[in-house]
Amino acid sequence: MAPSSAPDSLPLLDELAWRGLLFQQTEGCAEALAAGVVRGYCGFDPTADSLHVGNLLPLLGLVRLVRAGHEAVALVGGGTALIGDPSGKSEERPIRPAEEVAANAEAIGRQIRSVMANALGDSALPHVHIRDNRDWLGALGLIPFLRDTGKHFSINWMMQKDSVQSRLETGISYTEFSYMLLQAYDFLRLFQADGVTLQIGGSDQWGNITAGTELVRRAARGAVHGLTFPLLTDAQGRKFGKTEAGAVWLDAARTSPYRFYQFWINTEDADVGRLLRSFTLLDRATIEALETAHAAAPHERRAQRRLAAEVTTLVHGAAATAVAERVSATVFDKKADAHALDDAVFTTLAVEMPSVRLTPADGRIDLVALLETAFALSRSAARKLVQQGGVAVNGVKCAADATDVAVSDAVRGRWLLVRKGAREVAVVEIG
Repeated sequence: MAPSSAPDSLPLLDELAWRGLLFQQTEGCAEALAAGVVRGYCGFDPTADSLHVGNLLPLLGLVRLVRAGHEAVALVGGGTALIGDPSGKSEERPIRPAEEVAANAEAIGRQIRSVMANALGDSALPHVHIRDNRDWLGALGLIPFLRDTGKHFSINWMMQKDSVQSRLETGISYTEFSYMLLQAYDFLRLFQADGVTLQIGGSDQWGNITAGTELVRRAARGAVHGLTFPLLTDAQGRKFGKTEAGAVWLDAARTSPYRFYQFWINTEDADVGRLLRSFTLLDRATIEALETAHAAAPHERRAQRRLAAEVTTLVHGAAATAVAERVSATVFDKKADAHALDDAVFTTLAVEMPSVRLTPADGRIDLVALLETAFALSRSAARKLVQQGGVAVNGVKCAADATDVAVSDAVRGRWLLVRKGAREVAVVEIG
């Protein structure tokens, strides 16, 4: 299933407004967007080697910019990440080694290209540009920076910004205090070299964004604009994108496509409509139809399944989504036909669920020993489970007196799907 990719029919700000994604905008922003093609940018700090789902919101902001007929610049902060953005942070960020930041920047650049290609298609990629601010900040001399940039900002003005105000009690170093000037310089540099006249970002970036618009106005007499998205929280008011296991990453090595898909499937009913608006490219009619269907039969979780499919396809592609859907269906459908599953599904199940590799004896596998190994049961507990009818192999319930499983029952002579109760699944690979 490919994500919706039809161009947005509404002007960008109207599109963001009905999706609940328009928080702040500079005066004249709407008129500038209506006057012609605008090139806008958003920054992404490479503080890790992967973006997370919180970064997906502004990244999709760039996608929506292109779909509205404009051009996008994704700025990877290979230079600013060496300093650290104090916005939204209660304490000083650790200084990261330059080599680590450079490697992270390369990895995030690849992620951005991948999501953009999945969302927009290859034909739209000429309208997407990726930059790394280390290219200019790394060569920037301190004296020229202080003379040409620092002179345009008063300490009083900088002290009024939320990113600074929130840190006055706990303390903020001169290094992090100067961060907004570096981000402002980015805007000036992109304005002069790339014709960028718009910066987008989360609401915590408003101070940094307006510092940039001010610098461009003073240093280059340019008219540029900014807009922000609201802070996204769940129905309980918690910051969106966190789980008990930590952040939900876009990198498949950190959060597998199946786990990524399950994160969205597990969306609460109160949140699903808002997340369909925020994280998919589906049009208004489709989203409202999904909301209506969900209200009528929430137990079917049609809205959650569509949300999970759309976002997983944006990040990991259609093939990975198809596997995640089949794995999810297999885990939650106790009558699932194992013989209908391909090796990609079994391989994913073997990674995500308990799995064992067993060598048969005389063409058969001891069922109790299998359960002991796969589910960490005692021999007596495993035997009792079989006697109570709580075990199924490849979708067929085992008889109460079953003692073993024939290798001939394995899918393609290789796989057994073993179910304990309704939701616990293990995979056995015959070796």
